Amino acid sequence: MINDLISDALTRIRNAAMRKLDVTTLLHSKSVEAVVSILADKGYIESFNVIEDGNKKTINVVLKYDDNGRTVINEMKRISKPGRRVYKGKEDVKRFKNGYGTIIVSTSQGVLPNDKAYELGVGGEVLCTVW
Repeated sequence: MINDLISDALTRIRNAAMRKLDVTTLLHSKSVEAVVSILADKGYIESFNVIEDGNKKTINVVLKYDDNGRTVINEMKRISKPGRRVYKGKEDVKRFKNGYGTIIVSTSQGVLPNDKAYELGVGGEVLCTVW
């Protein structure tokens, strides 16, 4: 059994991008779905859809590549882990990689990208960073 579904999802996306696959399948949870929807909104992945098979759900993710065939994701890093949680205040999630990257934060308002969390004036647990 996998304890950390978010890091498993990030690793599956990273591995599929290295192998230049078009689609990868992730295990479903609400937090993974929220992270993937932020990745789609920010343009790191092409699209995703949730597939229900009886009582089991999965998420199919269509990866995005540039004109040269390289993935648009340079780095995906899990920050807060089950053994060590990392929390940041609203001022600390303001910018990442000079505005080119995204910090995904779990807040009291839900799972948000760093710009939206700063706009709402909330901090929270830093799930991962992407650029």
